[in-house]
Amino acid sequence: MLLATAVAALALLPLGYIVRYSADLGWSGISELVFRDRVAELLWNTVRLLGGTVAVCAVLGVGAAWLVERSAVPGRRVWHVLLVAPLAVPAFVNSYAWISLLPGLDTYGGALLVVSLSYFPFVYLPAVAAFRGLDPALEETARGLGLSTWAVFRRVQLPQLRVAVLGGSLLIALHVLAEFGALAMLRYPTFTTAIYDQYRATFNGPGATALAGVLVLLCLGLLLAELRLRGRRQYARTGAGAARPVRPVRLGALTAPALLGLTGLVGLALAVPLGSLATWLVRGASTELDVPELLTTTGSTLGLAAAAAVITTAMALPTGWLAVRRRGPIATLLERSTYLGSAVPAIVIALALVTVSIRATPWLYQTVPVLLAAYAILFLPRAIVTVRAAVEQSPRLYDDVAASLGASAPDRLRRVTLPLLAPGIGAGAALVFLAVVTELTATLLLAPTGTTTLATAFWSSSSALEYGAAAPYAVVMVLLSAPATVLLSRDARRGMTT
Repeated sequence: MLLATAVAALALLPLGYIVRYSADLGWSGISELVFRDRVAELLWNTVRLLGGTVAVCAVLGVGAAWLVERSAVPGRRVWHVLLVAPLAVPAFVNSYAWISLLPGLDTYGGALLVVSLSYFPFVYLPAVAAFRGLDPALEETARGLGLSTWAVFRRVQLPQLRVAVLGGSLLIALHVLAEFGALAMLRYPTFTTAIYDQYRATFNGPGATALAGVLVLLCLGLLLAELRLRGRRQYARTGAGAARPVRPVRLGALTAPALLGLTGLVGLALAVPLGSLATWLVRGASTELDVPELLTTTGSTLGLAAAAAVITTAMALPTGWLAVRRRGPIATLLERSTYLGSAVPAIVIALALVTVSIRATPWLYQTVPVLLAAYAILFLPRAIVTVRAAVEQSPRLYDDVAASLGASAPDRLRRVTLPLLAPGIGAGAALVFLAVVTELTATLLLAPTGTTTLATAFWSSSSALEYGAAAPYAVVMVLLSAPATVLLSRDARRGMTT
């Protein structure tokens, strides 16, 4: 309980910092900093990009999921893998690819295009899972009553996709609020880019904190809105027996347009960034590729990612264990606190840790422990989810039997508990590892002087318009991110028919 409480306290540190600093400023100070024309402009830019991205991603994700899961479009397995693959390309790398090809893309339309192409798989994946969970008998009955394919989709399938689409849309909205690298490269100002600029230009604590407070309120508003829209309706199939096999809808004359649409989506989301990376890699290979620097940066990135994976997973263990073995209001509160902390954008977490370290522990400012703390706050839920699932599947009986045989608590932990939880621990560590490899915002603000990661090295070169020098770092990040994409596509396509 004590360890889980300490983990929750760390996760809630950024929120506590915002609340405390806002209280110190008082209402007059807050109103002076917040109610300005510049803040209104940032709010408009952020909200319209968020709304546009969510709408575009919902249409692309649900449409692509229907084609893959419910239509007879040729090559469904291949399309599934290709539609998940854009997750291996970080949004700021995607932005670099587009802006290096089309320098005039620094508009709202350009930002909407790049962000939507980066994030639509977050709707596509849950929509695919939801389609696979629907009983086709309902759809066949609707068709038997004379409904067209479009009417079946609108009146039968779409209502049952509600939870999946809302969950994916919430995830996209939170990503858009937190996105820095892609939007800064496109020169599209939002709250996140403004906070970073103000912090870097003037180290303006009150101004940056006021903007961070508005950003946190937007995040909390999104979480509440998603709960409200989801409602309490149940969508699970409760009938006995197995679901009937799916009979794909034959597209007929629409096959060619469907293939053209899928080809265009995959081309824009995957072929363009990978082609741009390949082009700049070839152009810069002879003059700008510094192999020793690339190896050193890759090594430091892998070292930080490994340390963060070990520490974050270790922190997740007491919370995941408590949530299953000691169910109750307190355990639930401690577990949910970690999710709330990670919902705060990385820029706010970094700003909070900078201020706290300077004021309370100045000797820790710009050190590796502070950076690892930021990674832990950001990625704790990824580890807790997998650890909790492993604990759920670990029978309490084994531990009780070991205790009855006289095994001490440390022995039971070493010889019984940890081996049973190893798969979940490994999965959580892998998820954290891959997330840290491509993390940019917190690393830019908190990395110790002289410490460079693949993301920050890429950012430094691309910001200086040295696209050839930036390409190798982007390629390595994509290669390191690819395993997670492979796992996602493999797990989701099990049981799919061609």
